[in-house]
Amino acid sequence: MASWLTPLYDASGMRALDRWAIEEAGVPSLELMERAGEAVARAAAELAGDGPVRVICGKGNNGGDGLVAARQLAETGFEVEALLLWPGDELSGDAVANLERFPAARAVNAEELDSELAGAGVVIDAIFGTGFAGAPRPPADAAVEAINRCGAPAIACDIASGVNASSGEVEGVAVEADVTVSFHAAKLGHRVAPGKWHAGELRVAPIGIPEGAPLEPAAGTIGPGVLALAPARGPRSTKFSSGQVVVVGGSRGLTGAVCLAAEAAIRAGAGYATVAVPAELEPIFEAKLTEVMSVGCPGPEGRLAKESMQAILEASERARAVLLGSGMGREEDSLSLARNLAGRIEAPLVIDADGLNALAGRLELLRDRTEATILTPHAGELGRLLERGSDEVGERRLASAREASEASGAIVVLKGDDTIVAEPGGRVAVNEVSAPALATAGTGDVLAGITTALLARGLEPFAAASAAVLAGARAGRRATEAVGSAESVVATDVIAAVPGGLRPGRGVD
Repeated sequence: MASWLTPLYDASGMRALDRWAIEEAGVPSLELMERAGEAVARAAAELAGDGPVRVICGKGNNGGDGLVAARQLAETGFEVEALLLWPGDELSGDAVANLERFPAARAVNAEELDSELAGAGVVIDAIFGTGFAGAPRPPADAAVEAINRCGAPAIACDIASGVNASSGEVEGVAVEADVTVSFHAAKLGHRVAPGKWHAGELRVAPIGIPEGAPLEPAAGTIGPGVLALAPARGPRSTKFSSGQVVVVGGSRGLTGAVCLAAEAAIRAGAGYATVAVPAELEPIFEAKLTEVMSVGCPGPEGRLAKESMQAILEASERARAVLLGSGMGREEDSLSLARNLAGRIEAPLVIDADGLNALAGRLELLRDRTEATILTPHAGELGRLLERGSDEVGERRLASAREASEASGAIVVLKGDDTIVAEPGGRVAVNEVSAPALATAGTGDVLAGITTALLARGLEPFAAASAAVLAGARAGRRATEAVGSAESVVATDVIAAVPGGLRPGRGVD
């Protein structure tokens, strides 16, 4: 795994890590559970209000973690009840040993949990752990709903029950945690929506698993170290060696997208940027863009089409990276041009906006490209690429990004607060820097421009896409500070903040 990725584990990865710690490193499994429960108990002690602590336990090891937390809280003077959703003789693994250590735990009817939880100062969710998948069935579903109704702060042991730790998918009800105490490392389900929205404050607690496990985690969150990989300009640099970018797009009413992308590319370090745009609209771009060259391409009134092909290919010959699709519009001859260009442009290629719409249901057209390809869809665009609804993509974000990456042979950047970067073969990077200000028109064009610039500057494509995502999120946060509120940020504010967003070091994140 790249050094700039902070590991995110899936269920199978955590099982393998636990097994290695127990079998190879010699750490007793009960000791791991003891430390996990201790971390949960500390969090509960901090959050507990005036009422008693209630611990809702499943029958597996997650329930065992809850029993440890209940015992430790009781030993330090808290009023605690551990409530078992299944009879004690159905518990398994190390949960059995911890039930013997805290025999006050009692089985309850999940349908009566509303009264059991009334007046609680804090509730600990220890129903399911990282191995859970699917939708909770009785009695767990009723217990989850009772936790969400009770009004007390909720602490999740490892992951909120109902969330798939390997994907972030939520197929039924899930606990709305205020705090999640994740054991050893964060899981994919903590960082990927919709599971992300159930985590609350995420706290990662060491539980005694030693370093040095020969295991590769499933994914990682993007760390600031990736920003240091971009080559810096030196005394021998020229505007050409700093990275030439071409932005292909534009149509009547959509000139802004091209301008935002090109200006973002320049701010992100491209030494030379050109826009290839409809000839009829070129005067608009000449007026709006001071630092960017323009090439007017022949075609129908106010848009690009097959007549534009040769001019675009000639403009792209010296480019180190090309951005295709910004503001192209959805006329069929423009979409046909985009499909043809995707196969003929020989430079590394970023495809955004209407370039993506041109490929709806046709991702296989990209598989023969020899240079790197990066797709930057939001959920609606990815839905069209995969020929399904955006809601389905939203429910299965990680799986959808991976599917599109495998189908196209391209890196897929699925935008969102949890932006996912997926490459063929399964490597995944996830953004953890929340930037609500980016929920405004034009910021997708900014991200596409930053990505294209970093490609042109020579970053390896997966690193370029990941660095662009992180830089864009950090720029969104900086823009919020500069403007005063997320609601007032516009895309040009984000462009102005790109230099700070790209600066290595944690900064505003």
